[in-house]
Amino acid sequence: MSDPDPSASLIHDWVLAGPHRFEVQGRVMLNDETLRDGLQSPSVTDPPAERKVEILHLMNRLGIETACVGLPGAGERQRADAERLCLEMARERLRITPNCAGRTLQRDIEPMADIAQRTGAPVEACVFIGSSPIRLHTEGWEMERLLRHTADAVAFGVKQGLKVMYVTEDTVRTPPATLEPLLRAAVEAGASRVCLCDTAGAAIPEGVMNLVGWVAGLLQSLGAGEVGIDWHGHRDRGLGLANTLAAVRAGASRVHGAGLAAGERVGNTAMELLLVNLRLLGLRDDDLGALPAYAEAVSAALGIPIPPNAPVVGQDAFRTATGVHAAAVIKARERGDAWLADNVYSGVPASWIGREQVVDVGPMSGASNVRHALGRLGLPATERTVTAVLRAAKSSDRVLSEAQIRQAADAAPRSTLLGQDHHE
Repeated sequence: MSDPDPSASLIHDWVLAGPHRFEVQGRVMLNDETLRDGLQSPSVTDPPAERKVEILHLMNRLGIETACVGLPGAGERQRADAERLCLEMARERLRITPNCAGRTLQRDIEPMADIAQRTGAPVEACVFIGSSPIRLHTEGWEMERLLRHTADAVAFGVKQGLKVMYVTEDTVRTPPATLEPLLRAAVEAGASRVCLCDTAGAAIPEGVMNLVGWVAGLLQSLGAGEVGIDWHGHRDRGLGLANTLAAVRAGASRVHGAGLAAGERVGNTAMELLLVNLRLLGLRDDDLGALPAYAEAVSAALGIPIPPNAPVVGQDAFRTATGVHAAAVIKARERGDAWLADNVYSGVPASWIGREQVVDVGPMSGASNVRHALGRLGLPATERTVTAVLRAAKSSDRVLSEAQIRQAADAAPRSTLLGQDHHE
């Protein structure tokens, strides 16, 4: 018999305690956009194919189901890299499968079909078209044109043996009178999935739930309940993760993200946060041990620094120098309770990603921080050394380095005597 889950009695979950629930049936799939939308960020570097292969393998280790490997219709390099990644998936028999993005144009879909034929990989074609009134007004497009492009592109992709996901850009600002005929045309032409997009990062969770719920109802009314719903969200208002979780709650069966939130303008929903939150919600059970390596590989390949305070993957994610917080973590460790130490002051267990809670010494620290640090460094935690290190910490404007802690501890006898002489 397994030990009871301590979280059941020690952590109250308000999601289970009131009328507003997060209830979802089944596992939510993930699509990684790092190597497509992520590379559309104005500030990143488009890395060589071998760096992309490295990131692809880390996606696979994390259990991510699909990865967008590029826009092969955009140029020769983009096509070559997409083919290289598809070949890697096929040769290495990776669990992760590829998709490619392109416009609702035959010339964008043809290279996808060619790559699938040449590599043997099950390429999914993600064909997109602008749908919002503001986009149509800007482009001078008529509804007849959108419907024709939709039906022709989806039918062509299906005829080429590809699964097709139909993507409406700026879906969150598109009215039902436009969406209904477009989605109907895509489904009738053979689309296996539809993707709803917050292309401009304009949505809030309530709007996302209204949209996804409406689309799910429409598909049911069309007798197409088997057609999957994807969500692709940007974070211009800082709501990328919240909106994506709202889409999951409303019925999206696959959601998109990118490593370190890379992507157009300020980026996509952060994949590392999706992985952690979906596991916390019980909707996935991935081994997240490779998450730090994934973040570091994306950072190095794309040239995106990881901020110290980045949730989950930042260097400060599981660190504290505050006396009260540190004391609680230390007390849990002294009990020999690893679970308690990992959860008493953290909403994300550091152990999930191969890290641990770190106690530092700084201006807000107490004596328990100092004793813990001295013990970690193999130094005696005498009253004199603790007092000396704490004094150094209180006079500092930042967390002390290991070298500074050692220096303060080494100077303890002299500094303490000097202090006594002064008082005498």
